[in-house]
Amino acid sequence: MREIVLDTETTGLDPLHGDRVVEIAALELHNHMPTGEHYHCYLNPQRDMPQEAYNVHGLSEAFLSDKPLFAAEVDGFLNFIGNAPLVIHNGAFDMKFLNAELSRIKRPSLSNDRMIDTLMIARKRYPGSPASLDALCRRFGVDLSVRTLHGALVDCQLLAAVYLELVGGRQPGLTLAADAGPVKRKAGQSDGDAGNGIMVEPDQVTIRPPRLHVPEPAELEAHRAFIEKALKDPIWLRQSS
Repeated sequence: MREIVLDTETTGLDPLHGDRVVEIAALELHNHMPTGEHYHCYLNPQRDMPQEAYNVHGLSEAFLSDKPLFAAEVDGFLNFIGNAPLVIHNGAFDMKFLNAELSRIKRPSLSNDRMIDTLMIARKRYPGSPASLDALCRRFGVDLSVRTLHGALVDCQLLAAVYLELVGGRQPGLTLAADAGPVKRKAGQSDGDAGNGIMVEPDQVTIRPPRLHVPEPAELEAHRAFIEKALKDPIWLRQSS
């Protein structure tokens, strides 16, 4: 199952008032696990950078002045995400900005139906608890030391780790053993490994003859004496008489 973790950085909070996307990052997941494939770009917003936004992501107007326009990057971006579900934290914000950029260049918008909003998942799973990306990283023990400012690619990496925990922790990764095909083990290794796609080579198994477990007559008599002493008129002795 292919999914895309997505994040953006912007010049502000509202594309309807002239705010623009300045950074896009997308990280590929397969069965909820990062594959190492990603897409990343900085964009020239063709406007100034408000101080409030700069304080969040540290992307200055000067830094972005020689970066490509969204129109120049859109095909690469759309090709990378394909038709995969989009895993986004507070997805309404990012989708609103991306669709505003797409609308400016007369391209079809992204459907909200393909969005997996981890903010909504976290609020449903932990009602009343903080559900920001930082708070979820702290809850799940995800290392935040890699980030000093918000950056789309770093935030995608953090969100990928958080999303994995939200959908069940490291358990989904066990499917990787099965995907890789059966792994042979030597005789004597734990049979518990069989549940992880591990099989035994038949020629490595030592076949032992079955052991008889029929009780000796003396053992049967000792058991009968114990039952007669411990229980009063046991029903199974009446039936066997």
